[in-house]
Amino acid sequence: MPPKTDAKKTDVKVLKGQEAEDAVLEYIQKMNRPYGAADVAANLKGAIPKTQAAKILASLAEKGSLAAKTYGKSVFYVANQASISVIPAEQLASLEQEVKNLQEENKMLGTQIKASSSELAKIKSTPTDDELTTQISELMQTIQKIDAQLQPLRAGAPLISEQDIEQVDADWWKWRTEWIRRKRIYKNFWDLVTDAMPKSDANALDEELGIEQDTAEHIALERGPLVAAQTNLKRKR
Repeated sequence: MPPKTDAKKTDVKVLKGQEAEDAVLEYIQKMNRPYGAADVAANLKGAIPKTQAAKILASLAEKGSLAAKTYGKSVFYVANQASISVIPAEQLASLEQEVKNLQEENKMLGTQIKASSSELAKIKSTPTDDELTTQISELMQTIQKIDAQLQPLRAGAPLISEQDIEQVDADWWKWRTEWIRRKRIYKNFWDLVTDAMPKSDANALDEELGIEQDTAEHIALERGPLVAAQTNLKRKR
């Protein structure tokens, strides 16, 4: 059988000697924070094995390039702060001003984004051309219906007086009340007659007698706003 090979291949170049030492020192100085050998090996993506990294770190500490601190069984290394160049006060002030300018620019951009988002929300809530066309068509139909209702008045048709309207309402309510009374009497009588009958026989008798039930128009009227409004008005009285 052929020898087993590692399925995972890496293109990371393994560093050795002075090249490895320079890479470790450069990384520690660049990050300027404490690291152990395992951290350095992991952060350099395998370019320097952990064992080699530990030896290099110890060597750099002996040379004074790094400072070492032991915590229990672990040793951490940090760049020698004396070897790190100090930023001149003028350059530091310039960087601080640059940061301040960027913060102001970021604040302005944030305000612009907020305004743009609000405008975008308004645009999204605005009807499209097709929706406007539909709305205009519906409004035109409504106007035509209202205009048709006004035509008799424009032609000089006599107006209905308030007294006549009240009389019509009173008559309508009177006869609706009578209709309800008679419907209740019919239902009581019908329930007595058909109480012992199967439902099919009762339906056959209903059809044979030609009894007319409420139509869809009657039901819609009873459930409509006219009856509800008059019922509420009667209750208030």
